Amino acid sequence: MRDKPAPSTHRLSIRIDLTSGARIGPGKVALLEEIARSGSISAAGRAMKMSYRRAWELVEDLNRRLGSPVVETSAGGANGGGARLTTAGAALVEQYRAMEAAAAASAEDYLRALEAAVGPPAPEG
Repeated sequence: MRDKPAPSTHRLSIRIDLTSGARIGPGKVALLEEIARSGSISAAGRAMKMSYRRAWELVEDLNRRLGSPVVETSAGGANGGGARLTTAGAALVEQYRAMEAAAAASAEDYLRALEAAVGPPAPEG
């Protein structure tokens, strides 16, 4: 059995521009994942080091431009408010991550060749 070659240290990033004008990329998907994890737009924004306003604007843009809302919110009160992904929001995250994995697998040989041609990424710092 042949060993699988080590993965490239480069990575592929995907952004999808839908005909509705919605743009979906790694940042918005990470925000949706964080909302699903925390149950809060403000907590998700804090975790991603962005303001509540910016996080809210990104969610509202997706909700407005897509055919179905991706995040539902509930008002505060005695039990506090919150946010959760809708079925459409969970599907968006799932399908984006599946496309990302498929594209990365398809591009692995090309990324490895690119790395051989230009060298490994420079260390951070």
